[in-house]
Amino acid sequence: MKISIITVCYNSATNIRTTIESILSQIYPDIEYIVIDGGSTDGTQAIIQSYEAAFNGRLKWLSECDQGMYDAMNKGIRMSTGEVVGILNSDDFYNYPDAVTRVVQVFQDPAIDVCFADVRFVNPENLDKTVRYYSSARFTPELFRRGWMPAHPTVFIHREKFEQIGYYKTDYKIAADFELLIRFLYVHRLPYRYLPLDLIKMRTGGKSTRSWKSNYILNKEIVRACRENGIRTNLWVVSLKYFRKIFELILVKDK
Repeated sequence: MKISIITVCYNSATNIRTTIESILSQIYPDIEYIVIDGGSTDGTQAIIQSYEAAFNGRLKWLSECDQGMYDAMNKGIRMSTGEVVGILNSDDFYNYPDAVTRVVQVFQDPAIDVCFADVRFVNPENLDKTVRYYSSARFTPELFRRGWMPAHPTVFIHREKFEQIGYYKTDYKIAADFELLIRFLYVHRLPYRYLPLDLIKMRTGGKSTRSWKSNYILNKEIVRACRENGIRTNLWVVSLKYFRKIFELILVKDK
């Protein structure tokens, strides 16, 4: 089974080596790696190019202007040839060398179309220091109305489902991943399985959590995504998810 992993990036020279090397460290042999760069000006392209030999033909990449990260993700998915597709952002990296192997084991069950796991948020200055633990264990599609979804960086999906159901909507600024998962898991009820593993480490400081304004845009788009897909909710219900974040911070002490 070929697995396609897509990284979208822009001016990511500081962090992208860690992301790329986490792909190279995977013991699973049949990985196609695709990097979509948005026309970086900080030397990101040179870093990507320097890894071409290490991937021995398994790396595809392009650098050009795009309409944002979701447009870039769609480009990568359309370029992919694997049976299963995952997204690994340039601030993220796999936590274990057998991470992809564990995902492939899930997809050995032909009934499964989607797999997801947990994310460990880490301090950008100390990648061994966990600051938050996001568990997808209790996810059900009914939780979308509360603004809660499985950890998107850990999500793997059969590629044919993008062709059948659709891609990321590029008129969303922050929550197109949320909207896509509603369509796949709530509207179309694709069969999924939770993998009980902190599959990915993610540096804190992502686009959706940089400021109160980003959080406001995120929550408005979550409400919009729900309504567009037949889920009744509102900003108040969605904002209650922040109480769960407090629990995630407390949970870190026990891990």
